Amino acid sequence: MNYQVGDIITLKKPHPCGSKEWEVLRVGADFRLKCLGCGHQVMMARKLVEKSTKAINK
Repeated sequence: MNYQVGDIITLKKPHPCGSKEWEVLRVGADFRLKCLGCGHQVMMARKLVEKSTKAINK
C-alpha cells in the first residue's frame, strides 16, 4: 500500500475512544498516527500498520 502524510486511514479495530479513523503524520519504518476521535498520537511499526489497515482515504 502507498501511504502519504495527510492520508486518513481506517483501521480494523477501534481506538478505546471509539474512533477507527487515523491521520498519518509521519511515514517511514515507523508511522506516527493521530486519532481523529480524541487527538491521541501513537508510533506504530510499518508492518503493523499495513496489517491492520482496512482502507486509505486520500
